[in-house]
Formats: sequence, structure tokens, C-alpha cells
Amino acid sequence: MATIHYLTQVELDFGAIQQLTAACERAGITHPLVVTDAGVRVAGVLQHALDALSDLPYAIYDETPGNPTEAAVRAAVAMYRRGKCDGLIAVGGGSSIDLAKGVAIAATHAGPLKTYATIEGGSPKITARVAPLIAVPTTAGTGSEVARGAIVIVDDGRKLGFHNWHLMPKTAILDPELTLGLPPFLTAATGMDAIAHCMETFMAPAMNPPADGIALDGLMRGWANIVRATTHGQDRKARWNMMSTSMQGAMAFQKGLGCVHSLSHSLGGVNHKLHHGTLNAMFLPAVVRFNAGAESIRKEQRLQRMAHAIGIDTCDAKGMELAEALREMNARLGLPTGLAAMGVTRDQFERVIDGAMADHCHKTNPRIATREDYRQMLEESL
Repeated sequence: MATIHYLTQVELDFGAIQQLTAACERAGITHPLVVTDAGVRVAGVLQHALDALSDLPYAIYDETPGNPTEAAVRAAVAMYRRGKCDGLIAVGGGSSIDLAKGVAIAATHAGPLKTYATIEGGSPKITARVAPLIAVPTTAGTGSEVARGAIVIVDDGRKLGFHNWHLMPKTAILDPELTLGLPPFLTAATGMDAIAHCMETFMAPAMNPPADGIALDGLMRGWANIVRATTHGQDRKARWNMMSTSMQGAMAFQKGLGCVHSLSHSLGGVNHKLHHGTLNAMFLPAVVRFNAGAESIRKEQRLQRMAHAIGIDTCDAKGMELAEALREMNARLGLPTGLAAMGVTRDQFERVIDGAMADHCHKTNPRIATREDYRQMLEESL
């Protein structure tokens, strides 16, 4: 049986930030903790959100790290409690939104955060007590604003997923105006993150036709606009479409992800400084080639359908043309040439493979990878 669950209220357009106070009222939030990072604050983007809060009192936590950690969750929870806050507003990229989801759990549930991690069997322990959250993304990448999950590095160093429908933001406010100043590299890296979501969830084997349709449309929009958004950051049409791609990728990946994310989550846990979207871009070509051998991929011509969405007329059964198009796009966007250019070395491979095998995305790939399969994907991506 296919169980299909969609999703939350989304406000998508230039000027959508003006809906923030109304979103708080719907969620019953009267004193929010605003979770953001120093870069968003310095760039003046945070102020746009604060200006839209009318007369609501608020507290601000602006120390979100590049990859959210349990230590940062604890610090934000302490501020949430000191301020007697009753809800959260995340203003930033996926790190800020995921950190806010960690706070939503930890502020209302006892015990260490890993208690609630998916691979620890903790998802059912997350209850309706979670603090209500409104998400205001300032990048077009993770789609965490419409996702039921979060990724946080817990105290033992593992980069773990937390998944429960109660973590879904009550409202997602997608205002492309907030992304106009995003630097080219971050535009490219977060944009490839969104494209990876669309592609990987389309390859996932679960039966979810709405997710497949959303993913293919998102892939088409993202592929057609990512270069323009990267090289001409003030292009409003390109920014609107990239924000939609990000949202669509996350709406679709309720269906499941796969080896791209198993590897990215694990390697990001080994080296916390590596950017998740960039890692996804590095792994996509090798995973596409690996997935070409899956029965569901061949039977439903999924590589050919993705190739068509990005304008490739022919795609062989091994996915060579599609993989090469991805490599060429990474180069065109100025992303690293491979993992080695990001400082990754072969002596890290075994730890990365350990983490990938245990990751929650491992079992939703259309073809279950062995340790040797992961080693080969790492070699191809190096």
C-alpha cells in the first residue's frame, strides 16, 4: 500500500516575508525564538524578517554552525527557556532550520538528542509536544522548510537524522528576495543540493507518483535556472525557480533518498567543515551510474526520464550521458573537481563507509550498496 502524506502551508513569492506575523498567529506563537546565523544577520537578511514581526516580542539565537550540532541545540534551548519562548522561527539555510527542529525536540522532550534519532528507533518518541516552528529559508537548497526531518551532529560525533511529521514547520515562507544576495558559490552548491534531492528521490523505489511528478518538474526548473542564478544573482525569475526547486525536492523526498545522501551524511560527520550540497554534487554522477543496475530504474526508464527533463535526447542504460552532464554542470558552476579537491583522502574511506551503511538513507536506494560498492563510488568521486 502506498501511503502519501502532503504537507504544510507554503507561501512562495517575492514579498512573502510579510506573511510572517500571520503565520505566527496561526501557529499560536506569541514569543518566538528566532534561530539564525551570524552571516544572515550581518548581511541584513535577518532584519527583513524581524521587520515583518510587527509588535511580537522575540529572542534571537544567531550562532548556528555550518553543520548544526547538539551543543548548539543546547545553547539555543537555554535561550528559549530563559526567554519563556513558545515557538520558533528559523531564518537561514538548512543548518538554521535543522537546528531549530533540534531545539523543537530538545526544549520539550527529555534526554540526549540521540534518543530521538531515526537509526536509534527514536522517531516514534517525538510527540506533538514539539515546539511549533515557522521556516524562512534564505538559500535555495535543502528544502528543510517543507521536510519532516533534520540532520544534527550529536555529541558522539555522528551526523544523524531525526524524522517525524510533528517536526514539519507549520508554515514555510519562501521569499526569493531573501536569496538575491547569496554569493555565487553558495548559490551553486545549494542549488545542486536541491537538484540532487529531485534526482535521488525520483530514483528511490517507493511508489509515490505525486512525488515523482514534483521531483521531475523541480529537476527541470533547477537545471534550466541554476547557471543563471549563479552567474546573475539578481535575476528574479531564476531565483524564484531555484527556490521552487528546493521546495519541490524536499516535498518529493518524503518518498526516500539513497546513496548520495548516505555518503554525504557520513562524510559530513567525518569532516564537519564540508558543505553538504557540494558533497551531493560530487557523489551524484557515481551514484547515477551505480543505480543504473537497479531493476526498478531499468523497468521504469528513470534515467532516461531524468535525462529528458534536463534536455538530453538519448541516455544509455548505464547512465553515462547523464553522469557526464552532471560532471559538466559541476564544472560550469565552479564547484570542486572532486572529493580530493575538497581535502578528502582515501584513509577516510572506511569511516565514511561505516557511516553510510548505517545511515537512514541507505535502505531506500533502489539498489542496496555493499561496502565494496560504496568504496567504488568514493573512488569514482575522488
